[in-house]
Amino acid sequence: MNDRVIALAALAQSLRLVQQLASIGQTEQRPTAVLLDSLFRFEAEDAESVYGGVAGLDRGLRELLALLGQGPRDPVVARMGANVLGLERLFVRHPVAGERVQEVLRDIDRQRQHLGAMHPTILLRLGELYAEQISPLGNRVLVQGNPVYLAQPQVVAEVRALLLCALRAAVLWRHSGGSRLDFLLRRAAMVESARALLAPLD
Repeated sequence: MNDRVIALAALAQSLRLVQQLASIGQTEQRPTAVLLDSLFRFEAEDAESVYGGVAGLDRGLRELLALLGQGPRDPVVARMGANVLGLERLFVRHPVAGERVQEVLRDIDRQRQHLGAMHPTILLRLGELYAEQISPLGNRVLVQGNPVYLAQPQVVAEVRALLLCALRAAVLWRHSGGSRLDFLLRRAAMVESARALLAPLD
């Protein structure tokens, strides 16, 4: 259950940061970098390894608890989350999308090792990857916010990069055995797991 909860926390954190970017045009570096780095951990053994531990997912764990009814629930994040889970189904069923995305990520990774995941060039390339390989699949994730920021190419690139992180988390959740039944039948277990993972971080 912990792997599924970590993946859902990463999904929730990605979408919270997307919403923040769309609203105020900027977001914190640390929680964003944790998510971006996960795109390049190709051989990680479990969900915790994908994110380099859970310390960088504290925002996501809190957001997930809220979505599970343990605090004020943001309907915008919930709606985007449902869209991303639908997008994940289209992505994994596509005959070549997964291979193409990994191929481009490995190419971007060579630059990332020199520039860092938060470098504007890396964000632009990740945004282009999302626009070229993910958006055409359908089930688009509608991002609402301040038009002033959503008209800025660098903000759009970072939003798309974070949506790619959200998709990565959704794929990881499914690979960990997650299904939509979790939200109906295993909600209490997910809450317990999220609280246990969050406790050492408080």
